Amino acid sequence: MSEGEQFIKTIIDSTPNMMGYWDTDLRCRYANNAFSDWFGMPPEKIVGIRFQDLVSPQLFALNEPHLRGVLAGESQRFERTLNKADGSVGHIIGHYIPDVGADGKVRGFSIQASEVTVLKETEAKLKLAACVFENTLDGVLICDVDGKILSVNPGFVAITGYTSEEAVGENPRILRSNRHDKAFYEAMWNEIETRGRWKGEIWNRRKDGELYLLRMTVSMVPDDNGDPVRYVSVFNDITALWRKDEHIRHLAFHDALTNLPNRTLLTDRIDQKLFNSAREHSQFALMFLDLDGFKLVNDRLGHHVGDELLKDVAKRLLVLVRKSDTVARVGGDEFIFLVNNPQGKGEIADVANRIVNSLSEPTEILGKVLQIGVSIGIAMFPSDGHTSVELIRNADAAMYSAKSMGRNNISFYSAGSSAP
Repeated sequence: MSEGEQFIKTIIDSTPNMMGYWDTDLRCRYANNAFSDWFGMPPEKIVGIRFQDLVSPQLFALNEPHLRGVLAGESQRFERTLNKADGSVGHIIGHYIPDVGADGKVRGFSIQASEVTVLKETEAKLKLAACVFENTLDGVLICDVDGKILSVNPGFVAITGYTSEEAVGENPRILRSNRHDKAFYEAMWNEIETRGRWKGEIWNRRKDGELYLLRMTVSMVPDDNGDPVRYVSVFNDITALWRKDEHIRHLAFHDALTNLPNRTLLTDRIDQKLFNSAREHSQFALMFLDLDGFKLVNDRLGHHVGDELLKDVAKRLLVLVRKSDTVARVGGDEFIFLVNNPQGKGEIADVANRIVNSLSEPTEILGKVLQIGVSIGIAMFPSDGHTSVELIRNADAAMYSAKSMGRNNISFYSAGSSAP
């Protein structure tokens, strides 16, 4: 063997790809060292072996069409999954290349097989990731380090209303709701830069302008040096869940019939005013309202009429409420009007008289004209109590004093006021 031939043989034997030569009788005439890794025998034992004796019957059957093709002078390319001698599975891309003599006849063919196991495994992972990306109901958004959107999934399109074509190339600021201040976003990006991830809730805006609440995770994708190369945002729309929670919270603090604040919310607002009173030097008054003649309506016309009458009373009281005031339903036909920072008893009496005049007006309920009255007891802070319990109790006592005087009366609390 010449020096040049030896040099070429050294190169071929060193290549990781399987390379060999087979004659028209399908006997091996040459095999490089890479064949040993696959078939567990040295190349010299492979030389002379028939192709059908080297591989399994199943594999030979798969390759037979390609063998016929190459012996007919046509190059062949194909992919195969092979079992190695060590029991592992490998993937190859194979080539059969015909060796055609000067007379035009095929004298044999060479085999070149490249192992692509790692590439196939990577491809499978990428396909799985792509499948998840395309089919997850969560929105997924991928940005580069400059904040340009590189890719979005169908979940993103469904949630935001922006198509992929409209979003790619833009900045995620197209989704901004303007409900968060600069400090919110600075804190978010500080956490991403220091911890590599931010997780929380954020308001965004759809293409049609509708606001929606997201539960979102933003993750930094680093390179080998730890520097960011991509940012991946995964989010889901929790607006419906938020509305449900808000509705439950609303029901806990509001009267189901009139939608007015209930006793719990009223007490909380009174306690908040008491807590702030020392700093703000504020005062307020509680008006305890009890409807006159309501029981008669309920008994004679039924609860359905009584319920509609209570709704009507709530509407008329809300007309009289300032932004800083509160009107609450605390019992069957009992309401409390919280007047914030009144200018003395004169203003309180004026508000009380307007309530009396409004509620004593006839009203039509379910085709029936009804007329009721109201008795009002008034307790003032700080003169008539220093806790919500004391103030409500004393306003209630004053209301009974007013009721004892007949319909549509007003009574301020005094030490002589007492509830029955």
